[in-house]
Amino acid sequence: MSVKISPSIIAGDFAKLKEELKSTEEAGADMLHLDVMDGVFVPNITFGPLVVDAINRLTDLPLDTHLMLIEPHKYVERFAEAGSDIITFHIESRSKARIVIKMIKDLGKKVGVSLNPSTPIRVLYPYMEEFDLILVMGVNPGFYGQKFIPSVIPKIEKLVEIKSKGLKFELSVDGGVNEEIAKRLIEMGVDIIVTGKYFYSSKDRKSLVSHLKNQ
Repeated sequence: MSVKISPSIIAGDFAKLKEELKSTEEAGADMLHLDVMDGVFVPNITFGPLVVDAINRLTDLPLDTHLMLIEPHKYVERFAEAGSDIITFHIESRSKARIVIKMIKDLGKKVGVSLNPSTPIRVLYPYMEEFDLILVMGVNPGFYGQKFIPSVIPKIEKLVEIKSKGLKFELSVDGGVNEEIAKRLIEMGVDIIVTGKYFYSSKDRKSLVSHLKNQ
């Protein structure tokens, strides 16, 4: 099975959102990554449930809503109602992981969890069988366009090893992905590549997706 490509719409042109979403679909993307930032957990603010709802009405792509929020449990229901298919929260947030996981599951959505570059995998061990997706950050969250941090590679390798023992989660990597990094991640066995600037700055997005899927 080929890798899934999940473009991060934050790197698109919001002045022509409908066209950007259509182009993303036509390029052959498998899903859409939505970066929600609150200005507290990360030093930036993006958008909330109203925009997620609008995006959901403009595309048939599955939505992975990445909550970079200090207290995600307060907003899970609203993002579920807005049309998120996967709700990914940060294990470093103030919310208790067990509570957030249960809320997402009770709402009938897939559970994603994200790890910052400096966060060890062991913090996920108590909940490993609960996750549908594990998102490893290749940069410190908050801004797109940063360079990939090479020190996260061993973490990704370890998660690939853990998954091979029979766990069902999909492994996703987000941040600093360019052609070279994407190739390496695919070779390692990553399931989902999240890409922002690399995808949306491409003049031939369809060829880019095809190239990645056929490596």
